[in-house]
Amino acid sequence: MFKRLLESDDLEKRTCFLWGPRQTGKSTLLRSLFPGATYYNLLRSEEYARLNQHPSLLRSEVLASVNRSGPVIVDEVQKIPPLLDEIHSLISEYDIRFILSGSSPRKLKRAGGNLLGGRAVRYQLFPLTSREIPSFDLGRALNHGLLPTHYLSDDPRPLIDAYVGDYLEEEIAAEAQARRVPTFARFLHAAAFSNGSTVNVRNVALECGVSAPTAREYFQILEDTLLARFIPVYRTRPKRRVALSPIFYLFDVGLTNVLLKRGTVSPGSESFGRAFEHFIFQEIVAHSAYTRGHPPVATWRTSSQLEVDFILGEHETAVKCKAVPLGLPGHTKGLRAFREEYPVKNSIVVTMDPRPRTEEGVRFLPWNVFLDELWGGLLTRG
Repeated sequence: MFKRLLESDDLEKRTCFLWGPRQTGKSTLLRSLFPGATYYNLLRSEEYARLNQHPSLLRSEVLASVNRSGPVIVDEVQKIPPLLDEIHSLISEYDIRFILSGSSPRKLKRAGGNLLGGRAVRYQLFPLTSREIPSFDLGRALNHGLLPTHYLSDDPRPLIDAYVGDYLEEEIAAEAQARRVPTFARFLHAAAFSNGSTVNVRNVALECGVSAPTAREYFQILEDTLLARFIPVYRTRPKRRVALSPIFYLFDVGLTNVLLKRGTVSPGSESFGRAFEHFIFQEIVAHSAYTRGHPPVATWRTSSQLEVDFILGEHETAVKCKAVPLGLPGHTKGLRAFREEYPVKNSIVVTMDPRPRTEEGVRFLPWNVFLDELWGGLLTRG
């Protein structure tokens, strides 16, 4: 059991949606935080069948429940969109609080599901972060990924293979149409090669044998089902010519390893450097989501190939990731160029250095020191 950063105080105040990819730990978290809550699990076939056929049963059962003080939890709510009309009515008439969890908000939107008219706060549960894992092991995280069962497993590859298959069958095939599952599988592997970089949709389309509009739709499906994210470009009044395309990341480094057939990710290898950057991305995005105020995250690249991996907050912190044992002045070119345009407070190269140091206004931080400052609230105002 991991102590997650989302606490009962976050989820208990008002009705909310709790989204997150499968196996991030939503159900485990909710059962541990609210052991006495009225709980509906729509992954159970009998529960799904009766509520899908008679959504009004939810209303009568909730009103008859002896436990009216705690929240009512509906897990995988996207499976029955009409339930949200009943939930909306119960909130409006009786001020009953709900926690509505699921893995695909896209299904509700496509079905015209009632998103409760602004009455529900949205939260997202991410894979584990370094702050949620006792005795955190960087090498294990980069090789296993950070979904709880994968991180803990001594042999996560079969689990991740099954995970990819489950998503193709249960989440993605329904969105991309079942007859296209083999095509979508090829697309998923092709898309993984864009991880940590801009996406050339035309090239990906050619590689998996679909049209560019179809490939673009598939990328949107990945984003809508929380399997991937595009990081926008920071371009507030730029002096230099900046690249406008966002950067694409899958949601978990372990998933990416398997899709790219990386094998063991070892220090000093190119795959280690890419996995290291991906891990820092996961930490930064989770921190932004879990922090009050949600400080924005962006990237910055110029047409002359100067780049900063991540901009935190309103240009409060600029970050470059280099999985090297010793950071060098050559690693700071993008940071120094960004600093010439914006009054950035912190310019940081995250490395494998044993100790922090500062050179010409740029801080070289060991990855664990960087994460201590990030989660300690020292790098953004969020």
